[in-house]
Amino acid sequence: MAIGFARFEFQLVLMWRMLDLAPGRVEDALKELGATRAQMREAHRRWVSMPYSKTAPKGLARYRMVLGPPGETGPRKFGDLDCTYSLWELPFWPDLRFEVLGAPDGSTWHHWLVRAEGSPVPNLNGLNDLKPWSCVISDIGDRFEGARHMEGDAPGHWGVAFSIEGRDYRARFIHGLLQLVQPEPR
Repeated sequence: MAIGFARFEFQLVLMWRMLDLAPGRVEDALKELGATRAQMREAHRRWVSMPYSKTAPKGLARYRMVLGPPGETGPRKFGDLDCTYSLWELPFWPDLRFEVLGAPDGSTWHHWLVRAEGSPVPNLNGLNDLKPWSCVISDIGDRFEGARHMEGDAPGHWGVAFSIEGRDYRARFIHGLLQLVQPEPR
């Protein structure tokens, strides 16, 4: 990867997909970061072209190249699979960590934003508390009894179905971060 692709650009890569469901939140974040849509688009283009490069590292090595050594790593059981987890801090989301689950051969199975250990879980008492980027998948799963995880409709997308105030909803996540909550059709 060319020089100049690190955590800053990686955060823009994550935001690129989030633009689909939470465009206002992404635009605000770009202003906070002093970045442009063009920079975000270029970071995304470079990231997705990496797997096709003959010289760029693959799997977990790609994340290490861009993000540096993980702040934490260790073994984890994911269903019946033995894997390793690696966590990185991202400055824009200080209460979260970017987690990558890797296979024994160095390939990666899953990646997303998760709550950092010891960071406060937001109060999720009603729909008004479920704002874009306010929580991660586990926050909703832990808060709402009977929450059901659902596959998303694109890479990096995920859903959680839950009930609140007598109504069924679906929370939509990209890279593990809440983007949108929609009522389920009756």
